[in-house]
Amino acid sequence: MAAAADGRRFAAIRRLIELWALGGGLLLVAVALTNVASVVGAALFTANETGWLGGILPDWLARPVPGDFELTEMGTCIAAFAFLPYVQLTRSNVTADIFTSGASPRWVARFSLAGSVVAILFTLILGWRMYFGMLDQQAYGYTTAILAIPHWIAFVPILISLALTTVAAAITLAEDAARA
Repeated sequence: MAAAADGRRFAAIRRLIELWALGGGLLLVAVALTNVASVVGAALFTANETGWLGGILPDWLARPVPGDFELTEMGTCIAAFAFLPYVQLTRSNVTADIFTSGASPRWVARFSLAGSVVAILFTLILGWRMYFGMLDQQAYGYTTAILAIPHWIAFVPILISLALTTVAAAITLAEDAARA
């Protein structure tokens, strides 16, 4: 009965975390499509400039995507962090089953509880340092080389991901505490 109540109590947060992970997946698809467009554009540029297509293609079509590496770096990083809350919530982290294969369910719950505590501490420390890193990036005005995207902008969704991961770890901690 208590587990069902916890499930309902955290349903909105679970849904938010699922949607955040789906957003990360969509971002990763956008990164992949950007890379495809850049490769195709580079190939068309070569074909257009070498005479194979006779220069019939407009310049906007026959060229690689400007800043594709920058977009790939930022997008992949943001997407990877967007998956962390979902991974924590679904307990999909890498585990060492060799330690728990012969353990009782109570000890497995205790190990999982310890893992949730470590996850909370880790995400709080990382979020704290990333926040000040974002402020430094903003203060110094760092931007990407080609598109001039301010670096600090990428920190915002990463910090949201870390906050959601902390919340997800708190949920798993509560579940583990009930089982331990």
